[in-house]
Amino acid sequence: MSTPPPSSRRQVFGWALYDWGNSAFATTVMAGFFPAFYGRYWRPLPEGMDAQSTFELGIGNAVASLMVAVMAPILGSIADRGSAKKRFLACFTALGVGMTAALFLVPQGGWFAALAVYGLGVVGFSGANVFYDSLLVSVAPPDKSDFVSGLGYSLGYLGGGVLLALNLWMVRSPATFGIPDATTAVRVAFLTVAVWWALFAIPIMVFVREPAAKAGRVGMVTAAVQGWRQLATTFREIRRLRTIWLFLLAYWLYIDGVQTVIKMAVKFGQSLGFDDGTLIGALLLTQAVGFPAALLYGWFGHRIGTRRAILIGIVAYGITTIASVFMTVPAHFFALAVAVGLVQGGVQALSRSYFGRLIPADKAGEFFGFYNMLGKFATILGPTLMGVSAWALGSTRLSILSLLLLFGAGGWLLSRVREAELAPQRG
Repeated sequence: MSTPPPSSRRQVFGWALYDWGNSAFATTVMAGFFPAFYGRYWRPLPEGMDAQSTFELGIGNAVASLMVAVMAPILGSIADRGSAKKRFLACFTALGVGMTAALFLVPQGGWFAALAVYGLGVVGFSGANVFYDSLLVSVAPPDKSDFVSGLGYSLGYLGGGVLLALNLWMVRSPATFGIPDATTAVRVAFLTVAVWWALFAIPIMVFVREPAAKAGRVGMVTAAVQGWRQLATTFREIRRLRTIWLFLLAYWLYIDGVQTVIKMAVKFGQSLGFDDGTLIGALLLTQAVGFPAALLYGWFGHRIGTRRAILIGIVAYGITTIASVFMTVPAHFFALAVAVGLVQGGVQALSRSYFGRLIPADKAGEFFGFYNMLGKFATILGPTLMGVSAWALGSTRLSILSLLLLFGAGGWLLSRVREAELAPQRG
């Protein structure tokens, strides 16, 4: 594998270290401690009413995701048309870091404040990623972009996993760190994420040079209008390309299921009575398995065909979803964590590469912009389905079966995609 030229190494590692830092929010906060802590500390309910907190957390995640999805085209437009990417990155990072630290201050029983602070943290995290991604072209020449992007992805897995392991140790052995109890340790963990994120955001601000926009800066209102106009143009063109449109519909559905599993797994395990150590340990196991599995899954897709490999991953998710209903002991939860880790990164990575083969080569940037925006709409349907199902059925255990609708519909649509139909258009 080639490495970036020496002159750009400082920029490359400064850029990649941001992923190392902000991934701690995704692992420790979004997927790990917040879902479990919400039901135990901020929203403790009588036995048999856990479905209510599942409903609230599901709706909270959906609202935050919707806010980001609506903002994404505007933010992307500003990133493309202005030369203030680092300033906007700093603003959204400050929002995410500040809200993460603020979780330490939310008092016991303050469930609404906890959801609001968490939601704003998600907005900060996702909004910052729009500008972080857009800076890739500033730090990597075209022939090195795969390496540099992969470096950020790898450091994200490692950084998020390292701090999650440390936080898990804190919760399981608070006295080792001079912390009075496990509850305080979880609250302190939120502070460590904020500090970790802020610390590793410094290199990108110091070392990455942002080139000036060729057309000069435009106002935010102008950029927003231009962004929405471009979105409408791209949308109309995609609709004329049936195969691409079919894939995007399929992707939206099954990736929503994938992202919902990531965000709601801990809350689901908590509702089944598993302790926090088991839940976070399983999440850490998924992180550990996911990194090498994603690389191996790429080889697997090359051997049997990318679309077929994605479909196998979707089927694996469906089987895992059904099996989760019958979980009774922690060993079951760990086994399912391994199962998810084996296909999670692979499904995401192969979906991106498969889409790259479907679209016209001369319009890759435009179509991938739409693809990324659509990805931000993921995790709206899934948490809503789980939340509403838990409320309607009175059972969190059964609510996860609602995700079969997403995996089933997404898999069926993907099976209808025919690459051969695009051959004349690709010339």
